[in-house]
Amino acid sequence: MTADDALKELVPHVVAGKDAQMQAFHKAERVYLGVPNAAIDAAQKSWRDQMSVEDRVDLARALWESDVFEGRVAAAKLLTQARLRPDDQAWSLLQSWVTQIDCQAIADLVATAVQKRLVADPSRIEAVRAWAESEDLWTKCAALDATLPWAKLNNLKEVDEAIRTEALTWAAAYMANTTWATQKAATNWLIALAKHDAERVKTTLAAYGETLRPSLRKDVEKRLK
Repeated sequence: MTADDALKELVPHVVAGKDAQMQAFHKAERVYLGVPNAAIDAAQKSWRDQMSVEDRVDLARALWESDVFEGRVAAAKLLTQARLRPDDQAWSLLQSWVTQIDCQAIADLVATAVQKRLVADPSRIEAVRAWAESEDLWTKCAALDATLPWAKLNNLKEVDEAIRTEALTWAAAYMANTTWATQKAATNWLIALAKHDAERVKTTLAAYGETLRPSLRKDVEKRLK
């Protein structure tokens, strides 16, 4: 299946006028077809059930390169699976996408795909560490979003504890950044952690929370009550 074939399958699901609404909302300059997420999700599940991992990676690459919004959504979803073997090509492709993210919706989808590959091989934190130091907003946010599974663990192994601790140092630095997206990424991480290690969240807030926007700090504090 080519990217053109895949996108043609989405065309019957186009909702009149939705393309303009999507462009106004996402604010990223690219083609929008106006296809609802549910239709994209159903389509990509059908495609991947018929493909080898290698073919799926090839289609994901082509869909991303089409620069059609729905194509990029489908591309990320095609690589979002815990059991994806072999996954070296998928991991390499996802790393290349991280530096091309330009809107929240795509950022969230790519981060979810990256989480699966990072959980499959935690040594990949080495690559993620470089993203945390990036000057690019979305790349920086992707680092913290990628480690979100480690905020949700209860029984941590040594490697898990190390990743959680490092991610918390990133969150602390992000809280000092006045940009909404970075502060929101840190807030989301702390909210997830609050369910599993509330005391650590309280300690982090006490030490670094003064720079958080009041509304975001309240969001975290609600989870601690």
